[in-house]
Amino acid sequence: MSTAPDWLEITEGPAPLILSLPHTGTEIPPDIEAELLSPWLSRKDADWWIEQLYAFAGDLGATMIRTRISRTVIDVNRDPSGQSLYPGMATTELCPSTTFDGEPLYPDAAPDADTVARRRATYFDPYHAALAGQIARLRALHPAIVLYDCHSIRSEIPRLFEGTLPHLNLGTNSGKACAQALEARLAAIGMASPFSFVANGRFKGGFITRHHGDPAAGIHAVQMELACRAYLDEPPGPVSEANWPTPFDDAYAAPIRATLRALLETCLDFVRPS
Repeated sequence: MSTAPDWLEITEGPAPLILSLPHTGTEIPPDIEAELLSPWLSRKDADWWIEQLYAFAGDLGATMIRTRISRTVIDVNRDPSGQSLYPGMATTELCPSTTFDGEPLYPDAAPDADTVARRRATYFDPYHAALAGQIARLRALHPAIVLYDCHSIRSEIPRLFEGTLPHLNLGTNSGKACAQALEARLAAIGMASPFSFVANGRFKGGFITRHHGDPAAGIHAVQMELACRAYLDEPPGPVSEANWPTPFDDAYAAPIRATLRALLETCLDFVRPS
């Protein structure tokens, strides 16, 4: 019987594939929400509807791990030491104090060290314990597995990157988090798709990919950062509470979902014995 907290969704599957969904949550405990400037700003940077986009993964036998807690409470894909994953580039903290666009989330001071430590113990540590537990469970059943970290971000955020982001952004920690052969296979699918693609561009993989990926031990970790326009009717330019997020539309998302299915099937083919 699962002992996971009620905000942590774990769906176990038999296949050697784990999908991590660390940023799809929108729940904010009332005491924390009362400290924030705006309910909308506090949820603005969620990876909207990604759990719906990847719902088909259950049909492939994948395990899925998702937190319903907003990344504004704590970002489970940041290095808990506070070290930047992208030195010299704008980013957000373990407990973010601003949106991606630089708008303040709190009226006064950001969360202090004690608050960050409490949130880490309450949310961050259980998420990574769940990942480690599922990795161990599946490694006991399979000679190798893939941890596929699911993300999305608005296509244009000048504070974070120049221009328009490619549709598909594969991150493997510059080839350290998975076998080079797997990265090559995934890149081939991305480049052959009708979508723009880059490997290890602006997004090389966050803490989840870098921390849990260990290809020598049969744990191949990859991150897929989708530009929102790949699966949503994303409004151009800055977004507002009036137009963001846009609703999820299965028909609009169908083309990119076909490519995502091909990517996940390739992950499975790679780690299953021939």
